[in-house]
Amino acid sequence: MPAYSSPTRRLVRSRAALLAGVLGTVATLLVTTAGPAAAAPPGPDRPVQPGQAWMGAGTRIEQGPPASADGGVSTMDTSGVQGIDVSHWQGAINWGSVKAAGIDFAYMKATEGTSFKDSRFSANYTGSYNAGLIRGAYHFARPDASNGATQANYFASSGGGWSKDGKTLPGVLDIEHNPSGAMCYGLSTTQMRTWVNDFYNTYKARTTRDVVIYTTASWWNTCTGNWTGMSTKSPLWVAHWGATSPNIPSGFPTWTIWQYSATGRVSGVAGDVDRNKFNGTMTRLLALANNTA
Repeated sequence: MPAYSSPTRRLVRSRAALLAGVLGTVATLLVTTAGPAAAAPPGPDRPVQPGQAWMGAGTRIEQGPPASADGGVSTMDTSGVQGIDVSHWQGAINWGSVKAAGIDFAYMKATEGTSFKDSRFSANYTGSYNAGLIRGAYHFARPDASNGATQANYFASSGGGWSKDGKTLPGVLDIEHNPSGAMCYGLSTTQMRTWVNDFYNTYKARTTRDVVIYTTASWWNTCTGNWTGMSTKSPLWVAHWGATSPNIPSGFPTWTIWQYSATGRVSGVAGDVDRNKFNGTMTRLLALANNTA
């Protein structure tokens, strides 16, 4: 026989259920309407799953996890034309504050491999443009997933294109230590050279621009066998954290962009963000954007 429940108890339970439902609805609305907060990427002792990589995910394997930022970097590092690079790991960004903080350019992750598109790319690409930054897109390479041409086409079709509007930089091939497995993605040096060259040729055919190459001296020299074949084609974006000047991969005469810190701080971005310096004046950066360099 069912236990007796008085009308008073039933009323209290009904009100409690109604209150719980209202609170649940409010919580759902808050979650779905608020911008995503910055999230911590996987720790250095954990592999980075495909689709979740970022510029520097493999670099930290070579150079060690960067120390936590103390709120700033040296005056030497912050001189000249400054930029940042971001992905979904930075969460929602106030691009107006970034611009006001003295940042002139920004690159954001667009794609990875053959099927992953960064969830914050559209917001970052549009937001940085509207705030007056010169911006561009990067592709995180997964040479073990397909050939270079396939990934270049995916990148060019998914945000990595280029237009001569004075605010769009050429796309970047982010090719670095595999954050999920073997350093060189299981490719020989000859195979890696072919992969990079195929990506370059396909991207140029799609956009008319030479793709910028982001890498480290250690990875490039090891995985391409000190290849000099891209030195007269692609601008170099070199990653070397905490140094007074970066080590340059074999064959490249100099660097165009230097990622000097993975733990920078910039107003408008929650937590750590990669800091970069352009090797030249603002006029030269505009020339790179407009293909008049």
